[in-house]
Amino acid sequence: MTVSPGGGGLPGPYGSGGGGANLADILERVLDKGIVIAGDIKINLLDIELLTIKLRLIVASIDKAKEMGIDWWEDDPALSSGARRAELSRENAELRQRLAELEERDALEPAETEAETKAKAGTRARTKASEETRERRER
Repeated sequence: MTVSPGGGGLPGPYGSGGGGANLADILERVLDKGIVIAGDIKINLLDIELLTIKLRLIVASIDKAKEMGIDWWEDDPALSSGARRAELSRENAELRQRLAELEERDALEPAETEAETKAKAGTRARTKASEETRERRER
């Protein structure tokens, strides 16, 4: 059994219909040239604007978008591995700096504590000497 292209069998491949452009051709043209869809939605109540939503949609290939200066996805860590690595490197550097500051502060604190310990020991020694002197006087 044979199926003819125009008969009741399976449809032919895209573009074999003769006159119209197929979806792939239209998509290729749109991505090559780009298309902009813009619109505003305003909600008013008694001539008081309550809400305005501005919608802008650009459909284009990545190459065309870069030609137009649109490349926000390159800096978004959620969309770009390069941006994610850069963010992680920056965060790592900040954490290393904070760690160094904390270690430096902890290194200074024992020296201060040691000085305080010596001062307290001196105070205790003076207090003990004063008590001994008072005891001698009382005898």
